[in-house]
Amino acid sequence: MEPWLGAAIGYIKDWLAFQVEVSGQPGCIVAIAHRGEIVLEAAYGHANLDSGEKLTPRHRFRIASHTKAFTAAGIMRLREQKRLKLDDPVGDHVADLHPDVATATLGQLLSHTAGLIRDGKDSGQFTDGRPYLGKDELLAELKLPPAIAPNSRFKYSNHGYGLLGLVIESITGEPYPSWLQREIMTPLSLRESAPDMALLGKSVPFARGHSRVVPVGRRVVIPGDNPTNAIMAAAGVVATAADTARFFAQLAPNAKKSLLSVASRREMIRRQWRVPQDAEEAHYGLALMSGTTAGFDWFGHGGGFQGYISRTSVIPAREITITVLTNAVDGWAPGWANGIKFILQAFATHGAPSRRTRDWTGRWWTLWGAVDLVPFGEQVMVANPVFLNPFIDAARIEVTGRDTGNIVQAAGYASHGEAVRRVRTKSGVSEIWLAGARVRPERVVRAEMERKYPKGRRRKDA
Repeated sequence: MEPWLGAAIGYIKDWLAFQVEVSGQPGCIVAIAHRGEIVLEAAYGHANLDSGEKLTPRHRFRIASHTKAFTAAGIMRLREQKRLKLDDPVGDHVADLHPDVATATLGQLLSHTAGLIRDGKDSGQFTDGRPYLGKDELLAELKLPPAIAPNSRFKYSNHGYGLLGLVIESITGEPYPSWLQREIMTPLSLRESAPDMALLGKSVPFARGHSRVVPVGRRVVIPGDNPTNAIMAAAGVVATAADTARFFAQLAPNAKKSLLSVASRREMIRRQWRVPQDAEEAHYGLALMSGTTAGFDWFGHGGGFQGYISRTSVIPAREITITVLTNAVDGWAPGWANGIKFILQAFATHGAPSRRTRDWTGRWWTLWGAVDLVPFGEQVMVANPVFLNPFIDAARIEVTGRDTGNIVQAAGYASHGEAVRRVRTKSGVSEIWLAGARVRPERVVRAEMERKYPKGRRRKDA
């Protein structure tokens, strides 16, 4: 592993621990793979707030729409076996569809451009209002016409992927979950994954989902153990963060080992449609979203299940895969995955710390909160761990002596050009003066705040 990546991983662990704490999220698991091998696995918070069960990297999550990439890999595998073509009308494989649905091609279903309804006439299956559709219910809804004309725009559809699951069953003559387990998961040694909750062993650790704090005034625990039935091919997979990262890492065209050919992987990743939205620019291929963040081109997918939010990004140029799983409906997985990209980019650009700067590190506190000293190369950044990009507007310190330095770059409202000084005791650095602001360890600031601002204290002039 390159030195810069090892240094980045060290800071990612600390930053994400802080993010989980200050955000009030129930829990989070992160896994990072480099060249297909897991180089970071970390868990924070709880698997179940009611029971107090701590989260571990071995806990399985509902990874929801990540499942679509598993299904697409299955379709591409069947294509490589010459058992189907992407321009096959779906009606060639599944009967009793509306005529306009039947003419949709497998490629259109994979790229969400068949114009199909998203979740049907009653999407209560995604709010615990009803069970997920069975096969007969799904087929009944697919006898209705498409919502819009095909190939007119990107329009997400879980029904479309449910239909792709039926295609796999029709071609293979097997139930979708058993085929997926044998043909996709087992060859990739995904031992901590299952096609659906109903196939997960009872003794396997499973993270429960959670609601927002509102409207109840607390987070309620959502079991998250309901089967996805005919929507399994769109949202059923249960997995650890590590298995999720392993699966997506092998989809990169430059992955050394993969279930699919390089041509198939390139076809999945190719930016076929722009995603209409006001957020960051994004595109979609065949079950893979893609974009550019922190200067990195990436592909991957996200997932939302009742009680869970997840995100995976693969950065082919760096052979890095990031998976972040959170167990709340307001989970911060997308933002944290992007934050990790910003951290990786900073270390990739500036390099690992030198011998001169490497001990200028740690989290330091004032009444206003925390700052992180993060050494790179010959300089030290003053990062803000509260931000999703901790290095935005970060000041830079040039180290001039063992315990002295100058702020050589800072935002206009910050302290550009001012001095930095570390204060030592026998046990090491006890405090730092950053341009006149004294920062100290958390325990010291916490004790001082509890002394100065005791609970129940009233102002004398109140």
